[in-house]
Amino acid sequence: MSDEEPESPQMSPYMVEVKEGKQYFWCSCGKSKNQPFCDGSHAGTSFEPVPFVAEKTGTMSLCGCKKTDDGPHCDGAHLLY
Repeated sequence: MSDEEPESPQMSPYMVEVKEGKQYFWCSCGKSKNQPFCDGSHAGTSFEPVPFVAEKTGTMSLCGCKKTDDGPHCDGAHLLY
């Protein structure tokens, strides 16, 4: 386990449109310039992107603070900071 803390690009969720069956990679480090998705900026850190497949087409609430215990989903952790 690492002592590194992720960056928090925003203290609210990202509301993103996803397509059923498509794979996405959520940024867990907070360094990506393509938030909330990974752009490889985690290189050299202990962070890895979190892959997920959209279960249905529509809007998803993805964590922006990177403190969620349910990545990539927002669990309200930003309300604690």
